[in-house]
Amino acid sequence: MAHIVIRGLDKYFGSTRVLQDVSLEIAEKEFVTLLGPSGCGKTTTLRLLAGFLEPDGGEIRVGGEVLSAPGATVPPERRRMGMVFQSYAVWPHMTVAENVAFGLRLARLDRREIDTRVARVLAAVGLDGMEGRHPGQLSGGQQQRVALARSLVVEPSILLLDEPLSNLDAKLRERMRVELKALQRRTGITFVYVTHDQAEAMALSDRIAVFHAGRVQQYGPPREIYERPANLFVADFMGLVNKLPARRVGPGRYQLAGGEELTTVVNDGDAGLAEAVIAIRPEAIRLAPLDDGEACNRLPGRIAEATFLGNLIDCQVEAAGSLLRVQAERRMLLEPGQPVDLEIPVRECVAMRPEAS
Repeated sequence: MAHIVIRGLDKYFGSTRVLQDVSLEIAEKEFVTLLGPSGCGKTTTLRLLAGFLEPDGGEIRVGGEVLSAPGATVPPERRRMGMVFQSYAVWPHMTVAENVAFGLRLARLDRREIDTRVARVLAAVGLDGMEGRHPGQLSGGQQQRVALARSLVVEPSILLLDEPLSNLDAKLRERMRVELKALQRRTGITFVYVTHDQAEAMALSDRIAVFHAGRVQQYGPPREIYERPANLFVADFMGLVNKLPARRVGPGRYQLAGGEELTTVVNDGDAGLAEAVIAIRPEAIRLAPLDDGEACNRLPGRIAEATFLGNLIDCQVEAAGSLLRVQAERRMLLEPGQPVDLEIPVRECVAMRPEAS
């Protein structure tokens, strides 16, 4: 069983508390991403899960067994976990097959079993036929797949991945995302993945844990994290967002700096805020009437800038006493100074506490 339970995890480096009461549950066969900026605690959490570090508080259980607790940490080699690092860490003097077989040879498996497993895992990562090549003869993406294969061949119940795609170019990263997700589904292995890339996290994950300042700010499915962020930090970190200071004038009604009023939805626990920030994604704002009958807020505005990006027009619009970011349909003809009417679905206007929690 690879059901992971992390409870109340604390970690100090010297006098600095780098993790504060981190709690997560990861189901068997789930793909979970630990997401956040540099220094937020995501990699420290992964290293604690791997057994490279010992916690100063809390515990980690896998399948009901305590693997990490203060003064009682099971070493990495006894955890049945694979680890893929940011650097490929493949041996340049060994062939692909020799790199992948290395852990099995250390375990003293017989040659026939090693050959069978190596062939199976190389086929799974799309490297069959390349067994005799050396790393210098491979692309970056192929070397990363060798590192993946080396971790998978020992048949771990959990695979830990520490920013494994960050050294690849943009197009290759996109291809490898698809391959990683497909590989996880085929193998049924629990994946715990660390990245600072929001798009990567949303593309890969069943659930995302957003970290900031050593704490988990929100844990849930990608759509929930993006559309209903728990606080302003999560809203801002997960993509572009307009943030409008506002004052409450009634249930679900807020007045903006320019005097205009918006009807909003309110985050759990934020109901009745006297002062709020209204968070609105740029793609939620429309410069043309909506015909689907959805309840909308309407604001008059004026185009400040309009930049054609191919798939959309990125606009800066002066409205409600602020400069709003709006992503318009690419066929629209928009010029600076042009008056426009903005329509924003009520469900896309989220009233939140002014400060990130």
